[in-house]
Formats: sequence, C-alpha cells, structure tokens
Amino acid sequence: MTETGPLVLNLEAGDAIRKAGSAGKPVMHVEVRVVIEDGRRDADQGETGELWVRGPAVTPGYWNQPAATQAAFGTGGWLRTGDAVRIDDEGFIAIVDRWKDMYVSGGENVYPAEVENVLYRHPSVAEAAVIGVPDPRWGEVGCAIIVPKTGGTVGEAELLAHCAAALARYKIPRSVVFMDALPRNAVGKVHKPTLRRQLSAIAGKPLA
Repeated sequence: MTETGPLVLNLEAGDAIRKAGSAGKPVMHVEVRVVIEDGRRDADQGETGELWVRGPAVTPGYWNQPAATQAAFGTGGWLRTGDAVRIDDEGFIAIVDRWKDMYVSGGENVYPAEVENVLYRHPSVAEAAVIGVPDPRWGEVGCAIIVPKTGGTVGEAELLAHCAAALARYKIPRSVVFMDALPRNAVGKVHKPTLRRQLSAIAGKPLA
C-alpha cells in the first residue's frame, strides 16, 4: 500500500512452497493486527478479520483530508487497510479479499475472490468478477460477470455447475452476465463500482 511506505508483509523464499498462498509475516518495524467487530477484538487463528497496520513508515494521514484520515485510522494510530485476511498458528497472514467487496448471503459472509478463483479455473473463462446483488430472500446473492476466452463457448448453467463442484452452496453465484471486457482502474485492477453501475444500467435498477 502507498500509505504504508509501501511494504507490510514478506514471504521468505524458504517458506514460499510450504506456505503457498500466504502473504507472509510483517517486515521489520511494522506492527499488524487482524481484527473483527471494528477493532473491538483480535481475530482468532483462522478467523477472517481486517488487517490493521502501524509503524514509522505508515503515513500520518491524507493531505488536507481530515474526514478521510479519520475514516482510515483507528485508535492508537492503526491504519485500516480494508484487506480481509486470516492469520495461522505460525503468524503467517493470507489475504482473503478486499473487505468492502464481501457480501452477506443468508447470514453467511461470501468473499468474491474465492469464487473468482474457482471461475478462473474454467478453461473458457478469460476474466471473472463477482459482486453481491440484492435478493428478497437471502439479502444478497452472487452475480458472476464473465469475459469468455476468444473462441470459447460457455453458458451460465455450465459455469454454475463448475462452481457447485468446488464451493459451498451459499457461495455459488445465482446468475451470470457475459461482457466483452471488465472495467479496470489505472493500475489494472477490476473497478467494481463501475461494474455495479454497468450492471445497474443493464438491470434497469440500482444494485448497490
């Protein structure tokens, strides 16, 4: 993160294979916490929480933006990264998703990155993004937005069956939308606010 100067976690070469999927441990002079309930307690091992960071390289705030600074920092100078993570019994931290991208379906937290990783394993999928959309019964359900590979042919039923083979039922998207490309920001990340606006235009109603 730019705000952290920018390094927070590092995975040593000797741990790269046995801890595949982990972002590693905090670098020197960096403190981290994995918290839930808005910082009221630290997450248990294996429990998903938000990564908070503190250290001399962390910015003290945003220039001339006191409201943004107040929103980003908790008590004691902890920066809220917005990353949903888990910490294991050895102190290694794995990134789960962006906290704001999580949605709740039937009382269960769903992290779109997990679903997207499954979709990317389908041979006809070039790009995939998942967002939560309103549902009268479950509160929110997943909608998968897919860019097929050139020359690839795949339908909604096939993709949902592919997800069903690897995911719990509540994590399976309820619908699939096909697009030519996903909207991305200046650094190449999928820009989900723009994606929501595009889907709202297709659906004719707000999805956020």
